[in-house]
Amino acid sequence: MHDSSDVTTRTSTVDEWTRALAGTNGSPGGGAGAGVMLAIAASLMSMVAGYSERADGQSERRAGGESSDLSELRARAHSLREDALRLADEDSAASSAFGAAYRLEKGPERDAAVRAASVDAARASSILGRRASEAVDDLELLALHGNPALIADVVVALGALRAAITGARTNVSFDLAAVSRAGESPEQVREENPEVWSSVTLFDQARDRIDAITAAVDDRAAPTDHE
Repeated sequence: MHDSSDVTTRTSTVDEWTRALAGTNGSPGGGAGAGVMLAIAASLMSMVAGYSERADGQSERRAGGESSDLSELRARAHSLREDALRLADEDSAASSAFGAAYRLEKGPERDAAVRAASVDAARASSILGRRASEAVDDLELLALHGNPALIADVVVALGALRAAITGARTNVSFDLAAVSRAGESPEQVREENPEVWSSVTLFDQARDRIDAITAAVDDRAAPTDHE
């Protein structure tokens, strides 16, 4: 049995990591889960890009007209997978600090600790969500121009990416609200953390795009639904 503090996305098996997630320690928690979902999306993107590169042997073109070689897309997906796992572990550390702050006795020291931990947790989720949002363009390219035999894998990647962004959005909102509950007004929280605050709108936009992409390929991904 591993202590949850020793469990990481890079050194633990899937069984060990999910066992820790299922525990009551809170680290890893939902934010780290969002990171793992992002890693799953990135891994599927890399796989689809690899098969698409084999099938075409040529560069694809983004909607904006910029040339995008599939090998470069695959390299970005590989980098995203590594970043996602790192961010998942960083979120676990932020969750530990968050929990430790709430376990302090009520008073000014606890309030200060909660504020600091909440801001750190919100920033960690914001970074993860922004990294996830950057992947929407590449995933859209694969959905529209990737190897059609792997469209189901693309849809799974879309779902995983959406889950990662939704998790980041919710955690950012919750953690910033925790700062307010610890004694700061919402206006003050927004002024002190403008980039983190604005990320919620960015994540909403990214989710809308994912939903539109998923709907656009649904007739190819699940044709039996339309018989």
